[in-house]
Amino acid sequence: MPDAPVILADEPGSFAHGVLAARHPALIRAVRDAFPYDPGQRRALDALLTSATEGVIEPLGTDADEHWAAWGARRYLGRSWFEVPFLWSESYFYRHLLQAVGYFGPGPWQGIDPFRPFKLAELDAPETDEELAALDRLTGQPEQEQARALLHGSLWGNRADLGFRLSVPGTTTAVSELVADDSEALWALLPVDTVCLVADNAGRELIPDLLFLDHLLCHGRARRALLQVKPYPYYISDATTADVVDAVRRLTAAKGAAADAGERLWAALADGRIDVRAHPFSCAPLPYADMPEDLRAQFAAADLTVFKGDLNYRRLVGDRLYPPTTSFAETTAYFPGPVAALRTLKSDVIVGLDAATEAALVAAEGRRWRTNGTHALVQVRP
Repeated sequence: MPDAPVILADEPGSFAHGVLAARHPALIRAVRDAFPYDPGQRRALDALLTSATEGVIEPLGTDADEHWAAWGARRYLGRSWFEVPFLWSESYFYRHLLQAVGYFGPGPWQGIDPFRPFKLAELDAPETDEELAALDRLTGQPEQEQARALLHGSLWGNRADLGFRLSVPGTTTAVSELVADDSEALWALLPVDTVCLVADNAGRELIPDLLFLDHLLCHGRARRALLQVKPYPYYISDATTADVVDAVRRLTAAKGAAADAGERLWAALADGRIDVRAHPFSCAPLPYADMPEDLRAQFAAADLTVFKGDLNYRRLVGDRLYPPTTSFAETTAYFPGPVAALRTLKSDVIVGLDAATEAALVAAEGRRWRTNGTHALVQVRP
């Protein structure tokens, strides 16, 4: 992979610094209030809050230490959270948070997702009903128009309705906000026997991902799908198997086209046409260039792998301060097969832009375009 500085969080005012200094403390408080945790759990959360803002990286104190040692813990323990690679410190913070609430047990809180209330609130929100109702407006449209709208629904995540409404003539907002658009190259790779989708967030973002897979299967653009999710909660909203089930149930409980899609997805999961995978490396604080051989073999068996979301993009190309014109093909050359990225921009890393696009974005917005979620990209390496 091309060399570039690894992103750290040691610069006040930077996006990464803001995540560690403000977002993580706010998340600890939100999780603390979301459940009636016992005094021991609350003390552990308070200790994590102090450590994350004023202290240093501490060991987990469990068998997980050996696993994390292979992922860099020996190098970073005792150092400030702000002075180690941003991707690593974020990931270790979430592992510590799960440890604090007793997720890994043993005990009565074992396996209780501390982010579940937030995920379910998204699924139950009125905006979700509005987005699912937009699917009915796609009925009767040509298949290519449906596919295009569903791709953009998946791309924009919980701005899904913006993508679905692309089927309405004259609606071009989402397209104009793409900083790179290789969608034609993506369609050119289809149909395939097996498509792999590496999911990002649960809730209102996972639903359009599942709808996109449903369309590929229904219209012969793929015979089967592999759906890679997290083996346990990771970051505040990353999708697990339980979140997949919740999302499909939300669809089946809807009306019209959404309910029909939900029934098809349920059947596809049951008969194996959608195969859910949850590899431990999905929660590693490392780029996919360092993936183990068994995961590499899984990706190699797919004819096309689609990485969804910002965190997966950071891990796909490497969480580094590349010049934005660095080649996407070069940063993903290690990957064993055709690969695509669907990403709304919410962090500093970016590759694959042409010089004119970068210059226009910088002139208009400074660096804000990298992190404020108002731009997106579709990038493909055949």
